[in-house]
Amino acid sequence: MPHSSSSAPRGRVVRLARGASPWLLPTVATAAVSLTRARRSGRWAALAVPSTALAAGMLWFFRDPDREIAQGRVISPADGVVQSIMPWKDGRTRVAIFMSPLNVHVNRAPMAGTVTSVEHVPGGFVPAFNKESENNERVVWHFDTELGDIEMVQIAGAVARRIVPYVPQGTKVEQGERIGLIRFGSRVDVYLPEGVEAAVEVGQTTTAGVTRLDRD
Repeated sequence: MPHSSSSAPRGRVVRLARGASPWLLPTVATAAVSLTRARRSGRWAALAVPSTALAAGMLWFFRDPDREIAQGRVISPADGVVQSIMPWKDGRTRVAIFMSPLNVHVNRAPMAGTVTSVEHVPGGFVPAFNKESENNERVVWHFDTELGDIEMVQIAGAVARRIVPYVPQGTKVEQGERIGLIRFGSRVDVYLPEGVEAAVEVGQTTTAGVTRLDRD
């Protein structure tokens, strides 16, 4: 399936992630009001510095840059660091990618195909690097691809208490297409099918839509 032109670079403009407005709008509005009133009030001036810093941080966190999608059978759905690579009981290999608050938190489809299910699973909110995060709030995706069923799991962290899927079940997606957002620090797992070897290593940095996860 050809790559979407929406994934190609479009110049210097960096979009903001869908689903960011509940966090972004109040902080930006507070910063704007405090800056406007800062010249007339010392109290507003004191508020202007932290509110502006927070708004700038939110704008940085919710950035959603365009990407030139790489070639490869399975590409990373997330920016972050490979936390673990584990053989699974059914023959698959789980690649877990930890996303810090500094990473882009928009996730992308690891392969082209059809979304066969998007399941929200309630759970806890321990830090995503903790082993107990296996039981965290999460969204489980399944894609029907040329390699068969591909499972991807978005896992919420201690702060990331909201996962926002962008596409519903039945949607045909292109490789590298934006499919969802996890707010703040979190984790994304991809299960490589049996017989598909991981090309990344623990500790390696990944870029969503760019880093190839499988080896020929």
